[in-house]
Amino acid sequence: MLATSRRLLGSEEDARETVQEAFVQAFRNIGGFEGRSSLGTWLYRIAVNTALMRMRAQRRRPEASIDDLLPDFDLDGCRFEPLWQLDETVESMVQRDQVRVLVRQSIDALPTDYRVILVLRDIEGHDTATVAKILEISREAVKTRLHRARAALKKLLEPLYQGGTL
Repeated sequence: MLATSRRLLGSEEDARETVQEAFVQAFRNIGGFEGRSSLGTWLYRIAVNTALMRMRAQRRRPEASIDDLLPDFDLDGCRFEPLWQLDETVESMVQRDQVRVLVRQSIDALPTDYRVILVLRDIEGHDTATVAKILEISREAVKTRLHRARAALKKLLEPLYQGGTL
């Protein structure tokens, strides 16, 4: 649930809050659990819905976090400066990171219904039946949306593979 929320929201803090909210909702509504699916699938669905609601709220009021830009500190309060060495060239690291960012931006550009299915199937690795249960749609709808999401993502990424920029 945390990994999916993290991938959908792109923020560790938002993902943790979303999972916590999902468990609170599950606790409050456990009497409504009908057992038509596994408890895990039911919890997962609550987490996905909670993440989607948070995404909608964020679109209404976008907020940038500075947390990732702040230094890390050890338990004694000293600034943590890890030792490191480069195993690859700076150019290849920059290029790889740029590709990752462009792919993530392209996935984020997909409409929510398609992005969620792409994340659940291709990134999280859930099978079609599980995704259908989580989203409460038919397997055929999952397959159709996944095919369209992949096609749209390919079109968004074409400039990258044709030597251009996105």
